[in-house]
Amino acid sequence: MKKLFLIPCLFIVLFHPSLDAQTQEQRWNDRVSRIQIIRDQWGIPHVYGKSDADAVFGMLYAQCEDDFNRVEVNYLTSLGRMAEVEGEEKLFEDLRMRLYHEEEVLKAEYEASPDWLKDLMMAFADGINYFLHTHPGVQPKLLTKFEPWMALSFTEGSIGGDIESISPSGLRQFYDEGFQSYIPAPLIEFDENPSGSNGFAIAPQLSESGNALLLINPHTSFYFRPEIHTVSEEGLNVYGAVTWGQFFVYQGFNPYNGWMHTSTRADVIDHFSLEVRSNLEGYEYRHGDEWKPFKEKEISLRYKSGNELETKVFTAYYSHHGPVIRAEDDRWVAISLMDDRVNALTQSYLRTKTTNHEEFRELLHLRTNSSNNTVYADADGTIAYYHGNFMPRRNPVFDWSGTVDGSDPATDWQGLHPIDDLVHLINPPNGWLQNCNSTPFTAAGEHSPHPSDFPKYMAPDVENARGLNAVRVLKDRDSFTLEKLIETAYDPYLVSFERLLPDLFQAFDNADPATKAALGKPVAVLKEWDLKYGLESVGMTLAHYWGEALRSLARGVPMPMGKYLFDALAENTSDFVKLQALGMAVGRLEDDFGDWRQPWGEVNRFQRLTGDIVQPFDDDKPSIPVPFAPGIWGSLASYVGRSPVATKKIYGTVGNSFVAVVEFGEKVRAKSVLAGGQNGDPNSAHFKDQADIYAKGKFKDVNFYREEVEKNASRTYRPGGD
Repeated sequence: MKKLFLIPCLFIVLFHPSLDAQTQEQRWNDRVSRIQIIRDQWGIPHVYGKSDADAVFGMLYAQCEDDFNRVEVNYLTSLGRMAEVEGEEKLFEDLRMRLYHEEEVLKAEYEASPDWLKDLMMAFADGINYFLHTHPGVQPKLLTKFEPWMALSFTEGSIGGDIESISPSGLRQFYDEGFQSYIPAPLIEFDENPSGSNGFAIAPQLSESGNALLLINPHTSFYFRPEIHTVSEEGLNVYGAVTWGQFFVYQGFNPYNGWMHTSTRADVIDHFSLEVRSNLEGYEYRHGDEWKPFKEKEISLRYKSGNELETKVFTAYYSHHGPVIRAEDDRWVAISLMDDRVNALTQSYLRTKTTNHEEFRELLHLRTNSSNNTVYADADGTIAYYHGNFMPRRNPVFDWSGTVDGSDPATDWQGLHPIDDLVHLINPPNGWLQNCNSTPFTAAGEHSPHPSDFPKYMAPDVENARGLNAVRVLKDRDSFTLEKLIETAYDPYLVSFERLLPDLFQAFDNADPATKAALGKPVAVLKEWDLKYGLESVGMTLAHYWGEALRSLARGVPMPMGKYLFDALAENTSDFVKLQALGMAVGRLEDDFGDWRQPWGEVNRFQRLTGDIVQPFDDDKPSIPVPFAPGIWGSLASYVGRSPVATKKIYGTVGNSFVAVVEFGEKVRAKSVLAGGQNGDPNSAHFKDQADIYAKGKFKDVNFYREEVEKNASRTYRPGGD
């Protein structure tokens, strides 16, 4: 009789929905009573909590206030559920995420996490859910309830992380088209991304105050990261850029140190070609003299079809290297990449609480930051640079830049390199460090590491135009202040055209009389141009349009690897093509504006019309002139237009997004600026209140200390309050 009585009682405790709701409500209320949010004059949230978990709750609540849509979409992406919202065309983007982010695996990892991290993940979910509870007018696309384990799907600052290197087209050919071959086009320097990121660190010996300085300058899609400040009584006090939906500041600073991550090209992902055969039990692959069965996993994906949800089930194959992602002829290709979510989230969060370089470096030993370089500075005066963090140890006799023979055991990863093996610099004698998604072998000018001291796979990165410019502006300078660091980071010189234009001029000198007559005036403008961007510069406009036309005409032309893009363009395009590109540039400007003599500020604009993730643009609506140029030409202040609709003017969508400069002394001092503003609602006063200072290269003072925050407060409240 006792057993019959206890079982129903247990059932009530575990499954009665009202009791669960009461527990959740009480947990929410307890949290809220310990949290205060202060919005400053720019709408930046400063979140104060008793514990770190309290601060995380408030941090996610504040993010949702500013742009819940971006929070949800980031998790739809990382969880592989976008097809449920956008339809079948997203199916293979979802599949690549689900090769790694299966719900049952993430739940198990959450349960096995240390208690302190589980508390933070619970607070993360509670903060979002409490926002939805107190804002019934907000209608999620799909995720009406967030779970703590979801945080493990998104542990680095870039959505998708290393998994984004997997081609959805390759997955489609393999898993949906009967193992059809898919050989991706080779990556060539011609296709260099026109954006990127910059990080500068200045040692005390080069600063006017004797304090270390740091430039934090990520180049991302605009509105990809807002600003936030989170503080707890457990030692958390961090300010910087947070990717929507994450509970750690990705690029930022605390009272003691700061860090800037730049995307790395260090080789940390490998593709393994496998010899495969079938037997009665399925498929197996050769590994040395042994045939190993593939591990098979069914992955069920839902997708929107009209007003219904349909389901498609894939059987995914895994070798000991990792999942199979495509076929090359008759061989299957598996991928290996960093897959340690708990430690990745641990490293991402705990570095925000470090107080010196020793503590920061100790966290690097977790070796789970696979996609970033790090530029570091602190209040003790230490500056440092680390090229990558996660680095597999591999047999150097193989060429790791492409696909290797995974059936040869000699290609297996041999563990990870220790941190001391990695390319790094600490306190170089020149007193400055820089990285612009470029080679680490110019990070400190003549005091940089030497490539012969490292395996080639550790740093295959080549130099780019921004890297060249960074070295140019940093060497031989001293007496840095925050203001001088901003001036340096916005230096307008465009080094690419220093190399490209002389070849154009030579081609013009060799041209026939008709060509000289047609292009003489544009060439004269380019010869007089000072190679700097500027609002009034006609030379800047003409050079950009010519450069883009030249790139377009060069598509399909073999370009040598390992060269600067501008060298490759100059050397591998004929005189005829260079002059043809200039004619195209002049013609396009005349077609669009009636006259090719257009000041750069008339063409290059900032516009924010809606809170959509993919921004619409309209030439007939107000916009602001912007002097900056694409990073591909060497512009340190990168500004790139990628309009989803045809427009005549260029509207920035990626490049300088969040920018900050920080000085570490007895008290930290910082300035920052956002592209547009903090809030994603066009009706908010903070939707584009920073647009004007952003376009002028001006910065606002960061409110970091409590007295500064309270002095500039525009609103003080608890989550759920007015």
